[in-house]
Formats: sequence, C-alpha cells, structure tokens
Amino acid sequence: MQLDQIIAFDRIAREGTFSRAAHALGLGQPAVSARILALEDAIGGSLFVRARNLRLTALGESFLPYARRALEVLREGAEASRLAQVGERGSVRIGVLGSLAGGLVGPALAVFVRARPRAECHVRSGDHEFLLQLLLDGIVDVALTVWPCASAVELTPLFLFREPVVLVAHPRHPLARSKQVTRDEVARLARPLLRLRWWQSHDPRISRLAEQSETSVEVAMETGRRLVASGVGAGFFARTYIAEELARGTLMEVPVRGLTLFRDSALVRRRHSGPISPALAAFIELLRRRTLQPDNPTKLKPAKKRSA
Repeated sequence: MQLDQIIAFDRIAREGTFSRAAHALGLGQPAVSARILALEDAIGGSLFVRARNLRLTALGESFLPYARRALEVLREGAEASRLAQVGERGSVRIGVLGSLAGGLVGPALAVFVRARPRAECHVRSGDHEFLLQLLLDGIVDVALTVWPCASAVELTPLFLFREPVVLVAHPRHPLARSKQVTRDEVARLARPLLRLRWWQSHDPRISRLAEQSETSVEVAMETGRRLVASGVGAGFFARTYIAEELARGTLMEVPVRGLTLFRDSALVRRRHSGPISPALAAFIELLRRRTLQPDNPTKLKPAKKRSA
C-alpha cells in the first residue's frame, strides 16, 4: 500500500463521499477511486459499502484507526524534521571537563534548553582522557577539553579559549591577608599547598613551589575546593571552577607576584565526522558567546580562533 492511498481512505471516511474527498484532495474522482481499489486489493477486502449512503465495512472500521495513526506518525516525523532543520529539535551530545561543566557549560545549557525544550541534550563530564575516549568512540559529538593534546591529529578545534588559573584561599587564611604574595610566601604559608590537576600534567612552576613547600599534598579538584572552603590549605584553581565562590566572597583570589598562569582549552570534534546538526551548531554558538561575554563571572579570555 502507498501513502496516497491511505490519505484518500482517511479523507473519504471524513467527508462521507468519494466526490467530496476528491474535491478536498484536489483530484478527480476516478483517481481517488483507483487509489481505494488498489488499497482494497492490498488489504484483501472492501473498505466501503458503496451505496446511496457510503459507509465503512467491518474491515474498513478496523483499519481506519491504524491508518490515521500511521498518518499522524508521519506528520509528527515531518514536523520533527522541520524543527531539526532550524535547530528546534535534534540531539546535543557533549563531553566536558568537570571543572568547566558548572561554570561554563551549565549557564549555556540553561539558555539552550529554555529556547529549545524539545531538543535532546546529553552532557558527560570527566577528565581529559575520559572525554577523548568518549569522543573517539562516537559517544559524544564534541568535547570541551584541554588543548593542545596528544590526539590533536584526529581532532578539529571549533574554538579556543584561555582561562586564568589563580591561587585561592579561605578569607581567614594567612595568605588572604595580603593583597599580593610572593612565591616564597605561598610555599611557606599555604600549609598545605594543594597540587590540583587542572591540565594534563602539573605546571612546572607549581611543581617547584610544591617541592619548596614542606606540606604539599596532591588532591582532586573537588577535594581541594572543599579543603580550601574549610580553611585548610591553598591551591591554584582554574577560575571557572570556583567562580561562584569567588563572586560570593566565600573564597578569595590571592595574586602571586611574578606568577601568571592560564589553562588553554578547546571545543573539539573528530575530523571527518560529518556535518554539524543545526541544534548542535546553535549550542556551540551559545557556548562560544559565553566565553566572550565581558560580564561572564568566569572571565574567560579567548585565544585566537582557528578555522575548522
């Protein structure tokens, strides 16, 4: 059976006559009759009792709800395709560093979901190696991760940005009492100096500070944040990760004289992975704009954009 046959059957059932159905469909009555005959041949019986008052046969009555369900599914599919073309529907699958999931991706996703509530969003977070595996396995379409990386030959950066890495302590910590501290003071007063893995490897300058300090300890970012919030130790955090605490004043940024640190990151996708869907393109643009907003509390500084 063909779609135009089912449409003709539904229209005749609604209009009550072949002639009115033909007029509604913009066809001649012989064409409509031919479609119904072909449909009856496919189903194996008459759908209508052809009398002065046209009515459905028992076969027609049993087939009608399925025919209408099929037409409704097709209409829904056509509408979903139309919405996908303009980014209202579709799938957004992104992997993101845990330190960027809340401060950067979260606000962009909130704007996206409010504007496109029918889009499907899947956000996975983890460390750099985990995200690359998700991306290369096709589980996510794009990943927001540190840059550059060893797998760069297989990846295309969509945009880059540079994020400050700052020394953070509790407002009552000895380091927070000065407007600016020296590296020697950091090594001596942190107690302990928290070594946090915010890049693929530790920055050598922080490693030297840790060697100089007698109380350094290596912890995960979340553990480090909780320690500092409790007044224990100080550490160098990617700003996005602790932007809300800095804005509230529950944690303090402590400038270190002669020490400026950044983390370079990029939103990347696999090379030769096909076109980007309209929905994903819309989310990528929201995320890119988020990195450029002057009032963004993360204060991200965009690096030079590379062509994809």
